[in-house]
Amino acid sequence: MNPLPRVSIQTQDFDLSAEVAALRAGDGGVGAVTSFVGTVRDRNVNPAGTAGSPAEPVSAMELEHYPGMTERAIEAMIDAAFQRFDLRGARVIHRVGLLQPQDQIVLVVVSSAHRGESFKGCEFLMDYLKTEAPFWKKETTPDGARWVDARVADDQALARWGLTGQNTGCSSSAAPALIAVPANGAPAG
Repeated sequence: MNPLPRVSIQTQDFDLSAEVAALRAGDGGVGAVTSFVGTVRDRNVNPAGTAGSPAEPVSAMELEHYPGMTERAIEAMIDAAFQRFDLRGARVIHRVGLLQPQDQIVLVVVSSAHRGESFKGCEFLMDYLKTEAPFWKKETTPDGARWVDARVADDQALARWGLTGQNTGCSSSAAPALIAVPANGAPAG
């Protein structure tokens, strides 16, 4: 059993190579490792949520979370991935605090015996993370700071797994509403 926690919420950066090596360590059955690293963009490509909206420069992004609840929600997501796919290991690291453009935000890394399950498991976790994890993002732009709205496109990505997302495009005048994840780890739908 891998001694590393499956979920880490942290302010410090992470090292992709070190995380992959740690996930693979001591497991000779691993035949595939798939990872996703999300980074802060220097512009919000579609801030208004409508086609043709101009890009808006972003100078910083601040991420907040609900300690304890966030880790439990992500653990439930990982449990759901293990139920759906033949995975050998998984690790999710999500940063919080003030981040700058090009900073790493999130790491999702999974291992399995074969590449197909590894790719699907990683993509499933990222889609699930974008819609169901209790994080709040605030972008700083030339017009000031504003909360980032939930995106319907993220719900659509989750829907291809047969799950229903919670993002309804809340108002950017306040922080997005907290999204609940069932305590038993079972995905909705």
